[in-house]
Amino acid sequence: MSHTRMLIVPLVLALATLACSITVDLPTFNVETGPTVTDDIDVPLPPAGAVADVELVFGAGRLDISPGAQGALVAGTATYNVEELKPEVQVEGSQVRIAQDENRLRGLRNIGADVQNRWELQIGDAPLDLRIMAGAYQGRIELGGLSLQNLHVSDGAADVRLSFSQPNQVEMETMRYETGASTVTLTGLANANFADMIFRGGAGDYRLEFSGNLERDATVSIQAGLSNLVIVVPEGTAARLSVDGGFSNVDPSGSWRASGQDAYTLSGDGPELNINVDIGAGNLELRN
Repeated sequence: MSHTRMLIVPLVLALATLACSITVDLPTFNVETGPTVTDDIDVPLPPAGAVADVELVFGAGRLDISPGAQGALVAGTATYNVEELKPEVQVEGSQVRIAQDENRLRGLRNIGADVQNRWELQIGDAPLDLRIMAGAYQGRIELGGLSLQNLHVSDGAADVRLSFSQPNQVEMETMRYETGASTVTLTGLANANFADMIFRGGAGDYRLEFSGNLERDATVSIQAGLSNLVIVVPEGTAARLSVDGGFSNVDPSGSWRASGQDAYTLSGDGPELNINVDIGAGNLELRN
């Protein structure tokens, strides 16, 4: 290693340590609030045999999603006390869009702690593609036991915990998660039953846990900037991981073993996880 690289690496690691301590502060503004309103949301199941296409567009606030809609595709409530935060529900055949008007949201200024904006939604068990587009928000999302064929989450500065506590009921083609300067924890990922997973992050604190029942071989592509990234694969699960990142610090522990330059393996039976990590600078922890 050259002298220049020896000088750069400690600096990068120091910056990465700083990234580990990132706290996501949701933007605070002050706007005129009104009475608190709670709207019921009730979207019927799609026609028999159809795959529903559901898009949720949410601004800043609290978003809770869980299984359990009985006899409906999406059911729940939206609570808010600013008129511009009223959600619009559009249903066209098997296509569903529940969204806060983006043009009206752009016009808001000074959103403060007195503003209420919370969605509490349950999803039914019909086959569906789900997209969640959100801004600076706090999310608690449980998707276990659903029938997700594709999942796409995109958010800004967020604090999100997303889990699959039960196996996905169908084979998922692609799971995609894109985020910014956030704190994101994804658990039960083996239960998602995806063929491909793509994770894109900026400067943040990310934890990806591949717990659950891995039913088939799967490929995972992870790209992160100045961040702290923890990858957890349980012992007994076969996994291969490669790292592309000149100034990242890799810390393997447990049953992880180095296998050549910038490559690590985990012995196990059954299907295999193939994980490719591109981390610009930061800390990568491999755990069981």
